[in-house]
Amino acid sequence: MRPIPLLPRGLLVSAAFALAPCPALSEDLVMIEQAGCHYCAQWNAEIAPIYPKTSEGAFAPLRRVTLGSDEMDALMLARRVNFTPTFVIVDDAGQELARLEGYPGEDFFWSVLQQLLVEATDYTPDP
Repeated sequence: MRPIPLLPRGLLVSAAFALAPCPALSEDLVMIEQAGCHYCAQWNAEIAPIYPKTSEGAFAPLRRVTLGSDEMDALMLARRVNFTPTFVIVDDAGQELARLEGYPGEDFFWSVLQQLLVEATDYTPDP
């Protein structure tokens, strides 16, 4: 009978880390807005009340940021924001993953947002 070879200690530690669950990244939907923006007001009337109740809202909670505010400095945007509202999907570090410039209306907002979430994150839409 042959003895079973022992694995080096470092290999066991590496295997344990490889099998450990990774913490899930969390994404936010950042709405960059400004006072007097007609399309921001329209989004607020049509989408804001129901957004937190949707699967998209649960996956990427809404965070509002005013255009030009100090809060924008914490975001790592791919490019300058020129229009409001601009919706930016960011990871937990504030890195931009995807962007929707403007508000295309209630009929198109949901499908565009869902597509951006699927392409940029691990979001799986409800069937």
